[in-house]
Amino acid sequence: MKNTIITVILVLVASITMNAQEISKNALGLRLGDSGGFGGEISYQARLSTSHRLELDLGWRDGKNFDGFKLTGLHQWVMPIENRFNWYLGLGGGVGSYDFNNYNNNNDNYKDTFVFIAGDIGVEYNFDIPLLISLDFRP
Repeated sequence: MKNTIITVILVLVASITMNAQEISKNALGLRLGDSGGFGGEISYQARLSTSHRLELDLGWRDGKNFDGFKLTGLHQWVMPIENRFNWYLGLGGGVGSYDFNNYNNNNDNYKDTFVFIAGDIGVEYNFDIPLLISLDFRP
């Protein structure tokens, strides 16, 4: 149940927006959720046109048994729903690397570097203040 809630509640916060009908020129925020085992991510969005934007997300994890990073890039299409609500979908990919040391199993060490494809679909709300909140799903 906890994983379901975390997966459903992916929130992008702290985006700077100037007009409810436009995509922000630049936005910086946080992406919260499972993120494929990497925890939260720092997110950057850049407007490409009136209905297109680029999103870059950097997730990393540093702990006793696990170190890793994941960089994702998505091209997103943004379409208005009503007032300050928009929906969007994106397609892209990324690269990542991890190092896992299993202390419980003869100190086995697993390292890997990988590439992946990614997509997302979501809705967002632009407040009158410089804040944007979104809820999305990234398989």
